[in-house]
Amino acid sequence: MANFSKSNVPQFSVDVYQNEYLPEGGREVNAIVTVSSTGGGTIGTAVSAPHLYSPGEGPSAAVAIMVDCSGSMDYPPTKMRNARDATAAAVDTLRDGVHFAVIGGTHAAKEVYPGGGRLAVADAHTREEAKKALRRLSAGGGTAIGTWLRLADRLLSTADVAIRHGILLTDGRNEHESPQDLKAALDSCVGRFTCDARGVGTDWEVKEVTGIASALLGTADIVADPAGLAADFTQMMETAMGKEVADVALRLWTPVGTAIKFVKQVAPTVVELTDRRTESGPRSGDYPTGSWGDESRDYHVCVEVPAAHIGQEMLAARVSLVIPQPEGVAVQSLGAQGLVRAVWTDDMAASTSINPQVAHYTGQAELAQVIQQGLDLRKAGDMDGATAKLGRAVQLASVSGNADTAKLLAKVVDVVDATTGTVRLKAKVAEADEMTLETRSTKTVRVKK
Repeated sequence: MANFSKSNVPQFSVDVYQNEYLPEGGREVNAIVTVSSTGGGTIGTAVSAPHLYSPGEGPSAAVAIMVDCSGSMDYPPTKMRNARDATAAAVDTLRDGVHFAVIGGTHAAKEVYPGGGRLAVADAHTREEAKKALRRLSAGGGTAIGTWLRLADRLLSTADVAIRHGILLTDGRNEHESPQDLKAALDSCVGRFTCDARGVGTDWEVKEVTGIASALLGTADIVADPAGLAADFTQMMETAMGKEVADVALRLWTPVGTAIKFVKQVAPTVVELTDRRTESGPRSGDYPTGSWGDESRDYHVCVEVPAAHIGQEMLAARVSLVIPQPEGVAVQSLGAQGLVRAVWTDDMAASTSINPQVAHYTGQAELAQVIQQGLDLRKAGDMDGATAKLGRAVQLASVSGNADTAKLLAKVVDVVDATTGTVRLKAKVAEADEMTLETRSTKTVRVKK
């Protein structure tokens, strides 16, 4: 794990939005914590390997690109060609000095470039060599994604770098290993690298691809038309190259008698973090957030406090940002801190008011949930249940101004009245439209502050 000098770390800030007022006996405190990172520039270079880069080249990084080469990638034949072209475009986007490898994935994982259990270092020569190797890729075999992830982990671990990232492309279901094998592979990779996952076409399993991205704190999306792969891969790689510091954790300290009920990222996507807590000291726990560039994210923190009387107040939680370190090494603090408070009052208006940020993101989290439930019910043949859930989704999308999700919903249901959530299920829905809605259901819109 990389160690960072303070002068090299970007400026992080923490803002807390909440209604701190509770009625007598009230015990639940909700807050939206906005974390922003700005002004990274040349930060992030690992102190343990300062010789790797000159100032201005950005953080030290390693990237593994995993390309599905199973037999289904030949149907149609343009799919494999598009995948090769997309991977070549991603390789062209690599910054000089970045370590990288390309992996061909079937029922086993194969090193496409550079081979020999090592990583290449990006420059004009290695990029051309990698693209030559890509031209030799052909489709054939099955799909065992866990083997791809394990090979990526082995290769990425050979580099002494700050940022480790994977990009995974699949067009089919993970049929040549058990779900338990995939879960075990994911568990072994958690915290070791982040990974963006993409499904191309419509023959893959949404929950598998989104599960991979969620576990490894990356993004998931569908590329229904293989012709769109090159643009998507280029954008993914540009984003990866913009990451400046890895392994940032949201640290929550709570006083005696106080407990964290849940922690979830709510923007730009909904990601459940509650079960990913690692204890970091007395009454203190860390929640992983992955790698950061210049960006802002929102987190919903729910705290249960002891009941108290009117006029009492307390610190419910202290939020800070850290880079956890191996045992025996001092934790790297990123300086930013925010406080979640609780104040008991007999002012009914104050204690019953819902903070606008909390209300917005509670709705966005429910929106993601009811879309998933509605689509699952539709697949199970429960049309009444699906109509009710997807109608509620249309209502929530309308209220929150989530226009992108509203457009995706309109391809699955006929909207009679968005305000009341009155809808009719469409008799025929294109598989790509249904999969796009499911894959992007966790994308949220930021609250207007």
